[in-house]
Amino acid sequence: MFISNLKIGARLGAAFGAVLLLMAIVIGVSLQKLNGIGTLSSTIIDQDWIKADAAALVSSTTRANSALTLELFTTEDPGRIAAIYKEIDANKKAITAALETLDQLVMRAEGKALLQEVREQRKAYVASFSQVGKLLGSGQREAAQTALRADMLPKLTLLQETIRRLNDRQRALVTDHGAEIKQHISIASHLMIWVGLAAMAFGAFAAWRVTRSITTPIAVAVAAAEAVAKGDLTCHISHEHTDEMGQLLTALRQMTDNLSDIVGRVRGGTTAIRTASSEIASGNMDLSSRTEEQASSLEETAASMEELTSTVKHNAGHAIEANELARAANEVARRGGEVVGQVVGTMNSINDSSRKIVDIIAVIDGIAFQTNILALNAAVEAARAGEQGRGFAVVATEVRNLAQRSAAAAKEIKELIDDSVDKVSAGARQVELAGSTMNEVQESIRRVTSIVGDITRADTEQLGGIEQINIAISQMDEVTQQNAALVEQAAAAAAAMQDQADELSQMVSQFRISA
Repeated sequence: MFISNLKIGARLGAAFGAVLLLMAIVIGVSLQKLNGIGTLSSTIIDQDWIKADAAALVSSTTRANSALTLELFTTEDPGRIAAIYKEIDANKKAITAALETLDQLVMRAEGKALLQEVREQRKAYVASFSQVGKLLGSGQREAAQTALRADMLPKLTLLQETIRRLNDRQRALVTDHGAEIKQHISIASHLMIWVGLAAMAFGAFAAWRVTRSITTPIAVAVAAAEAVAKGDLTCHISHEHTDEMGQLLTALRQMTDNLSDIVGRVRGGTTAIRTASSEIASGNMDLSSRTEEQASSLEETAASMEELTSTVKHNAGHAIEANELARAANEVARRGGEVVGQVVGTMNSINDSSRKIVDIIAVIDGIAFQTNILALNAAVEAARAGEQGRGFAVVATEVRNLAQRSAAAAKEIKELIDDSVDKVSAGARQVELAGSTMNEVQESIRRVTSIVGDITRADTEQLGGIEQINIAISQMDEVTQQNAALVEQAAAAAAAMQDQADELSQMVSQFRISA
């Protein structure tokens, strides 16, 4: 059940991963055993055979030295004796080197003990050999033979026996390591066989299980698809899978359920379509008659709008003329206002000049008054002078008369100027009033011009709106005619829809759905 709930990719990955894991285990174990075999082979090649060769060299060289020693007792040639000693020394060096090699390679305690025993026995043998050599060198052959038989040969025999045991031990190690290699090879072979068989068995089981977990839902899906293809929507798809195949079966189940629901709705909808199509056909007939009435009303409305358009165009023309006249009157009023303003300025200048004349006359009146006083003073002085001041008195009298007349004339001029100033002031006020009135007239004319302009624009806009209404009515008339044609087409479409509904009902009846 757990495997069935996994994704297909996860199942395949797990199966192949397990097989690959077993193969990796086989490879790892094989490599481990091969590594062990290689290590043992290296040990045999690099150590065991070297130790065996060294032990054999010690044994053979020791035997050679013993033979050379015996030859010393049988030859009397000095050259040969020297050669024998030289050869014995070379063999000693070879034995020493072989023992050093064994000392470096032998690791076990038993081998170390044998090697130490060989060293001690060789030391004793070498000492005995040296003693025999000295006796021979001094010409004491009998004593040398006695020492040879009594001491040297027994020690040589003991040394050779120990060397033989060391050599046998090294050969035994080589044999043991070879047997161990064979054992490793046997174990690796059996392990590879069993692990390979287990991998094959697991791979076969995984392949069967994964294949079955995929093919079983596919068979269910195929059966459901065949049933739907035959029009049977009553099939029930049940499963417990959560993988891709489970998603496929769930989608198929939802598809059949939705398709069954759609077919049921279509069956119910075909009856409603037939009823609606008949009602649409009846409504289209009513709509056709109403459309014809609407078209007639639109024609009457269009005629009325044409008359209204003509009237509005006439009013718009009058409004344009009134606007032009108002603009002209506004211009005249503006110029009149400017002239009145100039008159007001002139009257103000006259008023200022009159006031200056009044001031000048006041000065003249003052001069006449002072002249009169001076004339009186001159007359008084002439009277005091008597006969001598008579001429001066006459002149003073004339000057006084002249001053009085000047004062009287200045008074009259002042009265006239005051009257003129009053009239000029009154005229200036009237001119200012006239200017204010002209400004009011100009403002009124401007307002009239603005109102007439607004009326003109309104008439223009109204004319444009009426023209748009005429266009809209024309379009409505055209649309109404098109609607009439569409109504006829809709009636035909309703009839066709009813036929299609009948055909659809027959087609849907082929499907079987649950009640």
